[in-house]
Amino acid sequence: MTAQAVESILHSLSELCVSGDNFAWENPRRFSAYANRLQLDLNQFLRSSSPEALSTSVQTALRGLSGDLSKAVEVVSVYRNRSKIFVLINCQSLCASLQKHTVAIGGWLALLESAMPEGSDSRKKVADLSQDMKQAQFRVSENEERVHCTLQKEGRGRQSSKAVQSAIVMDLARALGIEADDHVKLLEQVKLLKTDLMSSNSLVERRVLMSLERIMDSWTVHPVTSEWNFDFDFEEDAQMSPFRNFLCPLTKEVMKDPVVLESSQTYERTAIEYWFRRCIEDGRDPTCPVTGQALNSMETKPNIGLAGAIEEWVNRSIEIQLKSAVQCLAENQPPVDSVERVLDVIYKISEEHPSSRYRVRNSGVVLLIIKVLTHCAKSIGTHLRGKALMTLLSLAKDEESKNMMLEVGITRLAIHSLIGSSEKEKEYAVKLLLLFSRDEAYCTKIASEKGALVLLSSMAGNLEHPGLSNLAEEVLKQMERVEDNVHHLAEAGRFEPLLSRLCEGTDDVKKEMAHLVGRMTLTNSSKEQIARKGAKTLIQLLSKPEGRAPSLQALNNLSVLEDNATILVDSAVVPALTNILFENQDDSELKELAAATIANIVQHPGCWELASIDRKGHLMQSETTVFRLLGLLVHVSPQCQVSILRILYGIASSPQASESVVTHIKSGDGIRSIMPFLEHPEVEHRIYAFRLTRILSATFGEDLANELNLADKLPLFKDKLLDNQSTDGERSDAACILANLPLSEDDVKSVLGSSFVRWTVVTLKDRLRSANWRTSRSSFLEEGLLGLLLHFTQNPDPQTVSVVKEHSLMNIFRDLLKFHMKPRVKQLAALGLKNLSDSRKTIISSGDSEVQLPRGLCSSFLFNFWKRPPELPSCAIHNVSCEEDIQFCLLRSNCIKPLVDLLTDKDTNVQIAAVEALSTLIIDSSNNNFKRSVDELEHQGVIEAAITLFTEVRPGILQERLLWMIERVLRVESNVKHSLNQSLVRALVEAFRHGNANAKRHAQDALTNLKQLSGASGKNSSQSRPRR
Repeated sequence: MTAQAVESILHSLSELCVSGDNFAWENPRRFSAYANRLQLDLNQFLRSSSPEALSTSVQTALRGLSGDLSKAVEVVSVYRNRSKIFVLINCQSLCASLQKHTVAIGGWLALLESAMPEGSDSRKKVADLSQDMKQAQFRVSENEERVHCTLQKEGRGRQSSKAVQSAIVMDLARALGIEADDHVKLLEQVKLLKTDLMSSNSLVERRVLMSLERIMDSWTVHPVTSEWNFDFDFEEDAQMSPFRNFLCPLTKEVMKDPVVLESSQTYERTAIEYWFRRCIEDGRDPTCPVTGQALNSMETKPNIGLAGAIEEWVNRSIEIQLKSAVQCLAENQPPVDSVERVLDVIYKISEEHPSSRYRVRNSGVVLLIIKVLTHCAKSIGTHLRGKALMTLLSLAKDEESKNMMLEVGITRLAIHSLIGSSEKEKEYAVKLLLLFSRDEAYCTKIASEKGALVLLSSMAGNLEHPGLSNLAEEVLKQMERVEDNVHHLAEAGRFEPLLSRLCEGTDDVKKEMAHLVGRMTLTNSSKEQIARKGAKTLIQLLSKPEGRAPSLQALNNLSVLEDNATILVDSAVVPALTNILFENQDDSELKELAAATIANIVQHPGCWELASIDRKGHLMQSETTVFRLLGLLVHVSPQCQVSILRILYGIASSPQASESVVTHIKSGDGIRSIMPFLEHPEVEHRIYAFRLTRILSATFGEDLANELNLADKLPLFKDKLLDNQSTDGERSDAACILANLPLSEDDVKSVLGSSFVRWTVVTLKDRLRSANWRTSRSSFLEEGLLGLLLHFTQNPDPQTVSVVKEHSLMNIFRDLLKFHMKPRVKQLAALGLKNLSDSRKTIISSGDSEVQLPRGLCSSFLFNFWKRPPELPSCAIHNVSCEEDIQFCLLRSNCIKPLVDLLTDKDTNVQIAAVEALSTLIIDSSNNNFKRSVDELEHQGVIEAAITLFTEVRPGILQERLLWMIERVLRVESNVKHSLNQSLVRALVEAFRHGNANAKRHAQDALTNLKQLSGASGKNSSQSRPRR
């Protein structure tokens, strides 16, 4: 073991004992000197001693020396083999390690010295070396310490300015022993550090490397002067480079405010002050970056002489550059790259030398840049347009330059750039407008430019680009200060200025704002915004005579929007409007506006029905109001008449008010008042007169028919229906009116005419061929045509029968049941099927379907040769063949299933119509075919569906119709099985207890047939009772 220790010591010392010149660092150089002394002393000791005779203490000392020397070799190898920057990063830990091992080696030497002979020369040398090594102090130099701290802080990702980066490079270069301007050697050291850290896992070290790479990429030892050259030929000394002492050592740029430190070095004031702040933040004394000297004072003194020389050079350079810029921009099509260089230089002059902006203006460069923007906008592209606007924005800080720009139309150019393709172009365009908008006169000019406010408003609302949005918002706020811009801003969708003036301004201002609202074309969202914030103010203006007209115009404009109806009603607009409409005054224009606004509001039911119109609590649908409206029809202007008709139609259309309104119209002789407008020359009058008459016909059809007959107006509706020049609305309403009137058989023949049925069927088929008939909810024409066909199919004459067969009318009704979405259409179609099915009984009873045998003189002869045609299968419902009359048989026309499906419809009227149509299939029970018919209906699902619906409905017409059908079905003996249906039995019992007289009678008979009443024989005692 001792021999191995000795061998390890000798090997380590051979590594350490090299010339001090081989080390670039003081600490390993000093340790190497200790190693040389140790080598000499150990060699002398080992020559005088045999390894086998060494004492235990000596052996221990040798093993200790072996271990510490091996570790010291590792530390020294870092100094020797790693990059210098790596050593600087780790200089503190390396120094501490050498210190530790040196002291430890001194301790082992003391142990070795104690075992050596007293008074020997070797012992004295070992003792001296031990003492020296124990007292050794390894330190990091001040410069190394400073660089080490800087690198550690840079490794934390701290951002540094260009000045600080330059100072860091200077400190680093000094620590590395490299000239600060030797960029190549500095880069080599950074590359060596990168190689050293290839296998490093230290996050701090890697961050230091990234920071140094970033600094070296952005740092240069040469000033950037290329932008001051344009490749134009001038006198030889025109383009002179700056003297070296003009450049700040930190920024490498020409100094603007040179100052001198106590080290006699000159720097740019802002750069050196920034460096001083960084030193203080790092907790170390401020230093001179060039010399590395620690400064006793941070005092800076202006270098007046140098500043004067620099100013003279700058002025000369600016003159040269302006001359170059004029020469470049004056060309008709200047090269794009030259234009870009010019813009960069002019911007630099404007920003770095603001006092020279007047020179740029006087040279004509401002106008030339605008000329390029005007005539070469497309060729230079969005990037250069953005740079041009940026340059003009900088130059516009000079008031005279700004005025010059505005005179030649820069505002229009900036607005055009708001639609540019790059964000930078838009940004500088908005910034220019913001600068100009600080003057009220310019605000008006910007607002008057076409599309300016629309583009700015759109940009302000675009949250995808918050920077641009905020800038545009600032411009618009500047615009809002100017009274003349309120109208333009409102037209662009920015209503805040208008609304604030409307709600908070003087009476004159309020009237002006109301006038603006009244004549503007507004979007729906704008109408709602204005109504929510300004409705109450507008209504208050109605109480002032001079404010009525503009307020009414505004309210009329706002009332068109459906959502605003509730807002206006809640703001108590209806009483104010009806007061103007009904009060005695000659101003017809105000009445027209008031009536039109009320008409707009009542078109939207659900919001006005409970609103009082006066202090007495009258409602819009009250008798008093309806009578007054009818009375006004005769005395007001034609335009006001239209609005009153619209009001009557609106309140009569409301589900909540319709019943009372039509009653009041009838009792107030309103039918006669409305009838003249059916033939009015103006279309609008006729449209609303027809609509109102349609509503009246649904409730008071008989009264309306009487009035129309007295005035001989019934043919008017047929003529209107046949007139292709009339509007679709008039024709639809005319059809519905005729359908709703209770026309007698004579009226149908005399007024409509038997030939009219063909036109009705053909027109209905044409309508159904249109693309959207299956989902149409708005047109009343199909509804009216169907209603007309009900008149014809109730008592069909031969011509009607022929038309039904020719056009397969039953199939048309069936398809409407399947596909149409409108409940009223499905109801009418089901009633049409009922009429046709009822007509089948008449056809059978008249014998039209029976085969006729030959008659006459030669009948006997012909009979011998005449063969009876093959017998066709009989219908399960009618017990005769329905092949010839298929359009009158629900079974053969496949109409039963669609009717059964209607039993689950949500509309009760549709269900009633379906039940009535299906009831036509239940032939009188005295007929021998009755059981066969019921079995077929059972097979088709009719019976089950009817019973299911019956168990769910409440007392009423539908229940009564279902009871009649079920009672007839239960007469068949085989249907006694339904007595097991407890739901049916309970429903029959409830109908028997709580139904009307007819319902009770039908329920009693049904329960009897089910043998649910005591003493019942099971036979129906009232089989001959007719259907009610």
